Amino acid sequence: MHPNKTSPADIPPTRSGGSALDRFFRITERGSTYGREVRGGFATFFTMAYILVLNPIILGGAKDKFGDQLDTVQLVTATALVAAVMTLIMGVGGNLPLALAAGLGINAVVAYQVAPLMAWDEAMGLIVLEGLLICVFVATGLREAIMHAIPQALKQAISVGIGLFIAFIGFVDAGFVTRIPDAANTTVPVQLGSGTLTGWPMLVFCLGVIMTIVLLARKVKGAILISIVVMTIVSVVINSLADVKSWGLTVPSMPDKPVAAPDFGLLGQFDLFGSFGQISVLTVILLIFTLILSDFFDTMGTVVGVTAEAGLLDERGQVPGLGRVLLIDGAAAVAGGAASASSATTYVESAAGVGEGARTGFANLITGGMFALALFFSPVLTIVPMQAASPALVAVGFLMMTQVKHIDWDRYDLAIPAFLTITVMPFTYSITNGIGAGFVSYVIIKACLGKAREVHWLLWGTAALFLVYFAIDPLEQILDIK
Repeated sequence: MHPNKTSPADIPPTRSGGSALDRFFRITERGSTYGREVRGGFATFFTMAYILVLNPIILGGAKDKFGDQLDTVQLVTATALVAAVMTLIMGVGGNLPLALAAGLGINAVVAYQVAPLMAWDEAMGLIVLEGLLICVFVATGLREAIMHAIPQALKQAISVGIGLFIAFIGFVDAGFVTRIPDAANTTVPVQLGSGTLTGWPMLVFCLGVIMTIVLLARKVKGAILISIVVMTIVSVVINSLADVKSWGLTVPSMPDKPVAAPDFGLLGQFDLFGSFGQISVLTVILLIFTLILSDFFDTMGTVVGVTAEAGLLDERGQVPGLGRVLLIDGAAAVAGGAASASSATTYVESAAGVGEGARTGFANLITGGMFALALFFSPVLTIVPMQAASPALVAVGFLMMTQVKHIDWDRYDLAIPAFLTITVMPFTYSITNGIGAGFVSYVIIKACLGKAREVHWLLWGTAALFLVYFAIDPLEQILDIK
């Protein structure tokens, strides 16, 4: 057993003389101390604080249907606020060392798939609807039913596919991969840089990738954040010494004032049902379904994995207070959409805090408090250029890719749908397309093998929706409803 890990049998009873705070969070009962909880809270923050940089870059770098972009400074405020509030609520309400913030992967869906179809406030309205539906699913028990209906191999493939998609976005945002201007007359659609790797910004990106992967390989806590900070400093120095014109969206120059009052301009900027006036009802349903899937699998895997590492699963292998935890996670999605920060979800980086000894929600008070402090340092956080932050996307892509080892590649009825899910996502630049390809192929293969009864009715219905989604253009032409 891990030296820091405890099992239910090893947990001593609560000391009768413990403080009210100790008894509320069950710190002593779970074999922890205030010191371990504090160290764990800091470790979790420093391993996931990169989201304060990446979420504004991902959302702020995208345009909606009308060409509008979200303000980067306001996005930093919204991201930090939602992370602070929901992490504190999870600590007090769920009493588990699970921190929450805007979800990577989900924000990519919002930025590159949802927003181009509608206005930003309508896209965030979909996030709020998704969160409300998750809360309803938790209350009715349907969330667990849907989880059980989808084969484990497809769940893992969705995570892997999103990882590749995120990594591809990182390469493109940094300029490491670019679209060939006249791709129709070439054999390949993309290329390395401008044909070769040139310029100081590209050097920053390459060095950032090398630093990040080395730190990850050495299992350094906060590897991603360390790389972002170091390469941002390097970028600022380079920009002050050389006349660089190719940084892109964010130029690394020091602000006049590192501290500023938070800008809450994005809070409440959402339109709950506006999306229905921009795209078809079927497309809205499928987009919400895609967002729900991303939230479902990330949260379930993270909650079980982190609490198991902490030795907090009960004798039946269940998470204590799972209903409350899932309900808070659903509420985090609502809060993220309402603040225009994208859906917030439970972070696997919480495992860093567990590794430092955190066992209770008291650690979340530290993590949430740090996110609250970050509200006042947005001028510093918004000087990070794409080239310094994008290596983190590549690294997160790798971390999500590791789940590929759990897929049984010898079972073609599972492996082929998993393969299509993984490859279609980055190759079509669409997470929805990848999920749809996996679900439809899974149902078809099972039916052709005479195993239709093995497919849950929920999957049959979902696959039917995706078939209509893929054929929406010819169907609209046949029905003459364009």
